[in-house]
Order: sequence, then structure tokens, then C-alpha cells
Amino acid sequence: MAETLFERLARLLPDGKGVWIPMDHGISGYPEKGLERMDEVVDSCIEAGADAIVLQKGSLSHHFERTGWNRFVCHVSVSTLHAGERAGEKVRVASAEECLFRGATGCSAQINLGDEYEPEMIVEMGALTGEAISLGMPVLGMVYPRGPNLIVSDDDNTGGIAHAARVAWELGCDVVKVPWTGDAESFAEVCAAVPIPILIAGGPRGTSFTELLDIVEQSISAGGAGVCMGRQVFGADNPASHIQALKAVIHEGKTAVEAAEHLG
Repeated sequence: MAETLFERLARLLPDGKGVWIPMDHGISGYPEKGLERMDEVVDSCIEAGADAIVLQKGSLSHHFERTGWNRFVCHVSVSTLHAGERAGEKVRVASAEECLFRGATGCSAQINLGDEYEPEMIVEMGALTGEAISLGMPVLGMVYPRGPNLIVSDDDNTGGIAHAARVAWELGCDVVKVPWTGDAESFAEVCAAVPIPILIAGGPRGTSFTELLDIVEQSISAGGAGVCMGRQVFGADNPASHIQALKAVIHEGKTAVEAAEHLG
């Protein structure tokens, strides 16, 4: 008997919380530190207890066939750094049915709010959630307020991030990934905007992992559901220790200081 949406979502977000590791970056640009040893990194993340790993469809098939693990999420949005003025446009390269056939438990797509091609990305996200619901597949919406046409009102303390979460929810996504707002008070406004789990991205470039653990602690205290964090994990010398630290904050309620003990 086929699994239901709720059963799959519960596997990816045990107790409503999640440590998700996206590794779809190699299609956007390569080389990418950590992804040159991807089998090793994926195995390390699985063994350390990651709740989900997000991959593009080709690499997902490879790792599903290799490991048999049942918590992969297939990301269907693609652009590369070579696309010039259209580099911010994410195009869809797979259906929900194909994701399921390749071994995915969920699927994922991206919208860049304020990009010139935002409308096309919205159409694709709506189509994906429509396909996924009939298959019982949860959908992660990665929504970023980052395009040149972005309009943020003066009374929006979240810098458009609450709107990004709202876009994902209203398009039918079951989980949303957004940037960190900068503080717990404004992030609480994001969490209040939607009834679906909210995962935060990996933070600004240059943020240390110990600083990031503090951000994660704040996000959980404000109502967040965890992280969907790539380079800070797969690019680390010891990805497993970073996952264990994240799990300590997100699943065990430890402080950032306590969780940092996993880093050695």
C-alpha cells in the first residue's frame, strides 16, 4: 500500500523538526568543496542521522540505488552560473512522478522573488504541488526574496521573508526553506505567517559554524522547524560532527554552546 503524504512527511520531519542537507549545488557551479567526494559525504550524513538529503535527480538515482536510504528529496529546479541575465531563473527539470520513480520521498523547487522570471517559477511550483499531492509526496518550497524587482514595505521587519514563506504555503508546499531574518523577533513573524514547518538556509557566507548554531537555536525558539543547510555541512572536513551538533539543538533542545561540544 502506498505511503500517505503524512507518513512521508513524518519520516522527513520526525516530531515536526528536521536536519535537511541540500547537495544540489554542483549543478549550479562546479567545483564545489565537498561534492568531489560525494559518496563519502552522503554516507557520513546518513550515518550521523540527517533527516533528509536534497539532491538533483541524477545524483539522487545514484545514491538511492547505492544506499537504499528512504529520505532523499529530489530538487527539480535548475540554473547555472553561465546563464547571464537569466541566472536567477530556476527552470523545472522533473515531475513529481519522476522524483518518486527515482526513489525520492519528497520533492523540492525554488522561487526567487523579485526576479524578472518570478512568474514562470511560480507557475512551475504550482504545477509541482499539483502533481505531488495526488502521489502523496511532500513538497519543499525554497523561496528567496532576492531579485532586483523585490518590493519590501516599510513595515515589514522580515525583509520579505515572511512573504516568501507565505508564497510557498499558498502554492501548496508542505515545508518551506527561507533565509534567516537576522533575529528571533523578526523570525517569529515569519513563523506566524504560515502553518507549515519553516527551515532556515545556511546563513550569510563567512558565518562560522558556531555562530550558525546560535542562529539555529534562536530560530527554534521563535518557532522554526530546523535547517536545510548545505555548504556548512557537506563542505566541512567532518560533516558528521556538524550534523550531530545541529541535531542536538533541533531535536534534543540543547543550547548552541552545548551542541558545539560535538565539534571537538
